[in-house]
Amino acid sequence: MSVTVRLAKREELERVNQLRKMVNDVHTGSRPDIFRKDFCDELREHIYEKFDNESSDVIVAVKDGVIDGFAVVDYVHKPQTLYSNARSYYNVVEFGVDENYRRQGIATKLMEFMKADAAAKDFDRIELDMWEFNEGALKFYESVGFKTYRRYMEMDLQQ
Repeated sequence: MSVTVRLAKREELERVNQLRKMVNDVHTGSRPDIFRKDFCDELREHIYEKFDNESSDVIVAVKDGVIDGFAVVDYVHKPQTLYSNARSYYNVVEFGVDENYRRQGIATKLMEFMKADAAAKDFDRIELDMWEFNEGALKFYESVGFKTYRRYMEMDLQQ
């Protein structure tokens, strides 16, 4: 009953897509004005592009032979600009755990793997962005050490 976290295999990406759709459904349910309801072919194919890209990885958490969680990460290297210093970081692009397997330590194991992987690749930080409506995700990210350093805001002109 232990959780194993590792890089995904190509043949596992369809299961990863099932989990990605669960995450997409949370987003479309909360912000249908922003997120598309259909989990279109291009979105399904995007995971294969990430898998094949040398600057990205797909990570899976496996418990009892079932992929219960995943993360998609990018290795970002930004050059110096007029406004900012050059920097490199490990960016969590997508992250999710099957809703039937939450609160079993799977997300924490995924995060522990990513912290070790980022350190092994000589990154000094992990970054991610999340949506304010996802309070559960915010609580989890804060519990494992993430801190807010930037905020996007909006003003709805249609009200």
